[in-house]
Amino acid sequence: MHYLIGDLQGCCDAFERLLAEIDFSPSRDRLHVLGDLVNRGPASLPTLERLRGLGDAVTCLLGNHDLHLLAVAHGVRRPHRSDTLEAILTSPARDGWLEWLRQHKLADSACGWLTVHAGIVPQWDVARTLRLAAEVETMLRSDALPHFLEVMYGNEPSRWDEGLMGVSRWRFIVNVLTRLRFCAADGTLEFTTKDGADAAPAGFAPWFEHPERASRGQPVAFGHWSTLGLINRPDLLTIDTGCVWGGTLTAVRIDGGRREVVQVACTQAQRPGGTA
Repeated sequence: MHYLIGDLQGCCDAFERLLAEIDFSPSRDRLHVLGDLVNRGPASLPTLERLRGLGDAVTCLLGNHDLHLLAVAHGVRRPHRSDTLEAILTSPARDGWLEWLRQHKLADSACGWLTVHAGIVPQWDVARTLRLAAEVETMLRSDALPHFLEVMYGNEPSRWDEGLMGVSRWRFIVNVLTRLRFCAADGTLEFTTKDGADAAPAGFAPWFEHPERASRGQPVAFGHWSTLGLINRPDLLTIDTGCVWGGTLTAVRIDGGRREVVQVACTQAQRPGGTA
């Protein structure tokens, strides 16, 4: 049985209750966690311990909060007042956790679904998305990581160009796969608005609503955008259902053409209005 799971954000108790709810067995089942494994919830380190303990039974994507952990750990980003990363950063096994984290992917596929943390621009089809993600994954696992983390943050370049090279190319890919909500038809990114789909600024739309996007027809599942709630349609699953804000933690079984949604209620760890 294959399950997609939304943003954990260090909510280990909710994760345990969700595993119990689906009667999870590591010898039988496979989990696909769609990024933001840590931060803002009360138990970031136990969440990583639980995930790593599952071995090959779980595949994790990297989200913006996971990359933030790497940036803080390398001294290129200051902790946010709402961060809950201290137990990882002061752990005797800190280096091992950082090494484990940077081995994960930015995009993947599971049972016919393309999985990302945040989104994809209209110009990218499935093959290009996976190929571009792999470029950054290779860099994250290399000696270039510290330098990239120093220049990873920023909203430029704001539009895709196949000719982008080096840091500019990697930054754009990271922004799309871990931060995107709204974009224009030409692929111009917009990062100011974090409300629901109906809050699109003039000239922009939720990335998945562009009718000419190259990935149209490919089922895509993502997290990141908690103000969307659960969207469950044939070609789309949005499964960040706001666990850290006191919403729910969502799993969706996807093997064999199934679409079984399982949710558990969550204890509020952060007040809405923070940076998710």
